[in-house]
Amino acid sequence: MAPLTLFEKIWKKHVVHEEDGKPSLLYIDLHLVHEVTSPQAFEGLRQAGRKVRRKDKTFATMDHNVPTVDRYNIKDPISLQQIETLSSNCKEFDIELFDLNSPYQGIVHVIGPEQGLTRPGQTIVCGDSHTSTHGAFGALAFGIGTSEVEHVLSTQCLWQNKPKTFEVRVDGKRQNGVTAKDIILSIIGEIGTAGATGYVIEYTGQAISSLSMEQRMTICNMSIEGGARAGMISPDQTTINYLKERPRIKNLENLELLIDEWKNLASDKGSEFDKKIILNADDMAPQVSWGTSPGMVSGIDSKVPNPKDIEDSVKRKSTEDALNYMGLKPNTNIEDIKIDTVFIGSCTNGRLEDLIAASKVIQGNKVPSNINAIVVPGSQIVKIKAEKLGLDKIFKDAGFDWRESGCSMCLAMNPDKLSPGERCASTSNRNFEGRQGKGGRTHLVSPVMAAAAAINGRFTDIRSLDLDLGEY
Repeated sequence: MAPLTLFEKIWKKHVVHEEDGKPSLLYIDLHLVHEVTSPQAFEGLRQAGRKVRRKDKTFATMDHNVPTVDRYNIKDPISLQQIETLSSNCKEFDIELFDLNSPYQGIVHVIGPEQGLTRPGQTIVCGDSHTSTHGAFGALAFGIGTSEVEHVLSTQCLWQNKPKTFEVRVDGKRQNGVTAKDIILSIIGEIGTAGATGYVIEYTGQAISSLSMEQRMTICNMSIEGGARAGMISPDQTTINYLKERPRIKNLENLELLIDEWKNLASDKGSEFDKKIILNADDMAPQVSWGTSPGMVSGIDSKVPNPKDIEDSVKRKSTEDALNYMGLKPNTNIEDIKIDTVFIGSCTNGRLEDLIAASKVIQGNKVPSNINAIVVPGSQIVKIKAEKLGLDKIFKDAGFDWRESGCSMCLAMNPDKLSPGERCASTSNRNFEGRQGKGGRTHLVSPVMAAAAAINGRFTDIRSLDLDLGEY
């Protein structure tokens, strides 16, 4: 038998029906639901008189609209309606919901792995583009639209065009202070925001296999920002060590059998990809986005680009427009850019390891009075664990706000928003115009870079602080 990639193994196992030249019907193992993209889907079921096909494979949480301060006081009427509608829909259709009263509530892409709902070899969907996060476990995970949410609820299947495969190999060893976030921003800067359109990326190489599971989730989370349908990493012993202690996995009677299956999922030696690039982590610096797409990114030791140096007229115009929106002058040193706000959180960088690393930068320092800095744990479990470690005290003593879990300032669908012209160092995944609030200016960075910016009021090369960040 010809060697197969991880993607090919999962796809082949989940095809229910296929014909040449047409989309394939895939079986879906796990369907994650939140309050924003599900109301119309449930209403469609109701109107058609249908039930949820597999309640045991469907799980819901509240995250996008949830306030991170005074969380039960939802003042926006649309947000409140979406929260209340999810609650009533889950009750009517008998779906397990991690609501605001649940100790397990959190961002959908944080709680799936945390609870052990996410497992290698699965097909996973959610009405959210950053579902690619779950691919860190060797799953085929991707975002879907509202009509597709209804289709999966009612049939547990989904029509999909088969993507091509793209190997992104990252060799070498990261410098201290160069994080998983910097790796993925470097990749997107290299291939562009459409570089992986029509493909599923598998991330390989020494720099990837050396990452923890939480760091791997950061990599796969932003695959969509490179245009990919999904991002994946072959499961290995690191994956198994993380999963075997998860609440929904550790007591399974067939756990040893599952582990054997997970080990066999990795791409076979000699398997071929439709496209391939090789990058070296030794060459990577901490990254800061300067524009209005994740591909507009530079090393902290670089300058803001000058449109006059760009020959391509389309690229030159987009750079000019981005700099105008961001209020930046060409050739400005990245380290000279001052910030107003710092946001540490999101499904990209709101996990415990992220908060621990950021706290090492913050400890013993003070945030200037003119900087608004907030930390938002990705889930209530992350919050509780962080507080047991005393991280909340470190952040609060430095002048950060310590919040409840939720999507928060990542997408401005809740009270955490930027004001027009406000400049933010953000650990989230998107820096589009208005993404964090109308007129807001977003710079994507790692948690440790965000922490350093909070202390200094401007972007600072984390490597110059000479901190031991361990394996982060």
